[in-house]
Amino acid sequence: MDKSKQTLSETEIELLKEALKRSYKERFEMATRLYKIQQTMNKATIVHKPFISK
Repeated sequence: MDKSKQTLSETEIELLKEALKRSYKERFEMATRLYKIQQTMNKATIVHKPFISK
């Protein structure tokens, strides 16, 4: 069996290394922040106000 290997670019490897340096607390805080943003965006509604000239 010949498996095709996927190679990561240098940028992706650097991002992975940076992520591994972070503590569990930092990871949790980032995940919490993203979750809160997601919740806010789900609740958001777009309201169109017509232009009123004075």
